[in-house]
Amino acid sequence: MVQNLNRRSAFRAAGGGESRRARKALALRQAILRAAARVFRRRGFAATGMREIAREADLSPGNLYYYFGSKQELLYFCQDHSLDRMLETMRAPEAARAAPGERLRGVIRSHLACMLDELDGAAAHTEVDALPALLRARIVAKRDRYERAVREIVAHGVRQRAFVPCDPTLVTRALLGALNWTAKWYDPEGKTPPAAVADAYAAYLVRGLER
Repeated sequence: MVQNLNRRSAFRAAGGGESRRARKALALRQAILRAAARVFRRRGFAATGMREIAREADLSPGNLYYYFGSKQELLYFCQDHSLDRMLETMRAPEAARAAPGERLRGVIRSHLACMLDELDGAAAHTEVDALPALLRARIVAKRDRYERAVREIVAHGVRQRAFVPCDPTLVTRALLGALNWTAKWYDPEGKTPPAAVADAYAAYLVRGLER
């Protein structure tokens, strides 16, 4: 499994990720992830097997295994891809120039878009402990980097007196905990779209920090 992931990473690094074939493969992996998320919500992550995911994705088991060697590899893709998207959003020049409150609202919207909308993999985002040790270590290291970046936004807001005095570490963990918990209760078949959830959280969670 790790070898498969390393080969895909090397392919992207070599420039193959820009090819039409690679983009098509990425789109199919995302479609598989959405199918998997539907099964996870119905059966739970632990009780779901690759055959159930293949059936939901309208693929043969052999085709599914071509894109994901195991359920754990699919889980790793979900978390790694989402973290890359969130980190990329935070590094955008326009985000870096924004005021602390607006920047934090952007982080919240991006975080929830990745979890609830773009990949529809919400049911897999909190299953870090289900990963093998090596892949879990990679995700935890990237997640820690993301948490540090969010914490620095909060700390910068405090230094700029845009935010009330607070402990940036506690505030960041409370904020990320609230965002991640949406994976437990959000129903994509419900009346509230992901963008509305993101806008509401961006308003509520930042309002208590701003002066």
